[in-house]
Amino acid sequence: MTEKPALTEASVRDALKQVDDPELGINIVDLGLVYEVAIEGTEVNVLMTLTTPFCPVGPQIKAQIDQVIKSNVADVTKGSVEFTFNPPWDKDMMSEEAKEELGIW
Repeated sequence: MTEKPALTEASVRDALKQVDDPELGINIVDLGLVYEVAIEGTEVNVLMTLTTPFCPVGPQIKAQIDQVIKSNVADVTKGSVEFTFNPPWDKDMMSEEAKEELGIW
Protein backbone atom coordinates (compact mmCIF):
# COMPACT_ATOMS: atom_id res chain seq x y z
CA MET A 1 0.00 0.00 0.00
CA THR A 2 1.33 3.43 -0.97
CA GLU A 3 1.74 6.03 1.71
CA LYS A 4 -0.55 9.04 1.41
CA PRO A 5 1.08 12.45 1.06
CA ALA A 6 1.00 14.85 4.01
CA LEU A 7 -1.91 17.24 4.32
CA THR A 8 -0.94 20.40 2.43
CA GLU A 9 -2.72 22.64 -0.03
CA ALA A 10 -0.61 21.15 -2.83
CA SER A 11 -1.48 17.54 -1.90
CA VAL A 12 -5.18 18.41 -1.72
CA ARG A 13 -5.08 20.13 -5.11
CA ASP A 14 -3.24 17.13 -6.54
CA ALA A 15 -5.93 14.78 -5.17
CA LEU A 16 -8.67 17.01 -6.58
CA LYS A 17 -7.29 16.37 -10.07
CA GLN A 18 -9.08 13.01 -9.80
CA VAL A 19 -12.46 14.80 -9.80
CA ASP A 20 -13.68 15.44 -13.33
CA ASP A 21 -16.39 17.80 -14.45
CA PRO A 22 -18.88 15.26 -15.82
CA GLU A 23 -19.89 17.40 -18.78
CA LEU A 24 -16.41 18.37 -19.96
CA GLY A 25 -14.46 15.31 -18.77
CA ILE A 26 -11.58 17.45 -17.46
CA ASN A 27 -10.57 17.70 -13.82
CA ILE A 28 -11.88 20.56 -11.71
CA VAL A 29 -8.39 21.90 -10.91
CA ASP A 30 -7.29 22.27 -14.53
CA LEU A 31 -10.68 23.76 -15.39
CA GLY A 32 -9.96 26.52 -12.88
CA LEU A 33 -13.02 25.70 -10.79
CA VAL A 34 -11.10 25.42 -7.49
CA TYR A 35 -10.57 28.90 -6.04
CA GLU A 36 -9.23 28.12 -2.57
CA VAL A 37 -8.18 25.23 -0.35
CA ALA A 38 -8.32 25.98 3.39
CA ILE A 39 -6.93 23.56 5.95
CA GLU A 40 -7.90 23.71 9.62
CA GLY A 41 -6.37 20.88 11.60
CA THR A 42 -7.56 17.73 9.86
CA GLU A 43 -10.45 19.38 7.99
CA VAL A 44 -10.25 20.66 4.45
CA ASN A 45 -12.63 23.19 2.94
CA VAL A 46 -12.66 23.73 -0.80
CA LEU A 47 -14.06 26.98 -2.19
CA MET A 48 -14.96 26.46 -5.80
CA THR A 49 -17.34 27.32 -8.56
CA LEU A 50 -19.16 25.39 -11.25
CA THR A 51 -19.22 26.15 -14.96
CA THR A 52 -22.82 27.31 -14.50
CA PRO A 53 -24.92 28.21 -11.43
CA PHE A 54 -27.54 25.72 -12.59
CA CYS A 55 -25.15 22.77 -12.83
CA PRO A 56 -27.19 19.70 -11.76
CA VAL A 57 -24.15 17.71 -10.59
CA GLY A 58 -23.10 19.99 -7.72
CA PRO A 59 -24.10 17.48 -4.99
CA GLN A 60 -22.31 14.67 -6.85
CA ILE A 61 -19.13 16.73 -7.11
CA LYS A 62 -19.29 17.62 -3.39
CA ALA A 63 -19.52 13.96 -2.40
CA GLN A 64 -16.72 12.98 -4.77
CA ILE A 65 -14.42 15.71 -3.41
CA ASP A 66 -14.90 14.54 0.20
CA GLN A 67 -14.17 10.93 -0.78
CA VAL A 68 -11.13 11.76 -2.92
CA ILE A 69 -9.52 14.00 -0.30
CA LYS A 70 -10.00 11.48 2.52
CA SER A 71 -8.75 8.58 0.40
CA ASN A 72 -5.68 10.29 -1.04
CA VAL A 73 -4.31 12.70 1.57
CA ALA A 74 -3.01 11.71 5.02
CA ASP A 75 -4.86 12.72 8.20
CA VAL A 76 -7.97 14.25 6.59
CA THR A 77 -11.09 13.66 8.70
CA LYS A 78 -13.49 15.86 6.78
CA GLY A 79 -13.65 17.45 3.37
CA SER A 80 -16.26 20.10 2.70
CA VAL A 81 -17.12 22.17 -0.33
CA GLU A 82 -18.55 25.64 -0.62
CA PHE A 83 -19.78 26.84 -4.00
CA THR A 84 -19.43 30.47 -5.03
CA PHE A 85 -20.17 32.24 -8.26
CA ASN A 86 -18.09 35.29 -7.52
CA PRO A 87 -16.07 35.64 -9.60
CA PRO A 88 -17.99 33.79 -12.28
CA TRP A 89 -16.04 31.07 -14.06
CA ASP A 90 -14.84 31.62 -17.59
CA LYS A 91 -12.52 29.76 -19.93
CA ASP A 92 -9.56 32.03 -19.11
CA MET A 93 -9.35 30.32 -15.69
CA MET A 94 -8.45 27.00 -17.31
CA SER A 95 -4.91 25.60 -17.42
CA GLU A 96 -3.14 25.56 -20.75
CA GLU A 97 -3.48 21.75 -20.79
CA ALA A 98 -7.27 21.94 -20.35
CA LYS A 99 -7.57 24.59 -23.07
CA GLU A 100 -5.53 22.43 -25.41
CA GLU A 101 -7.63 19.35 -24.65
CA LEU A 102 -10.82 21.28 -25.44
CA GLY A 103 -9.30 22.96 -28.50
CA ILE A 104 -9.50 26.48 -27.04
CA TRP A 105 -6.71 28.75 -28.16
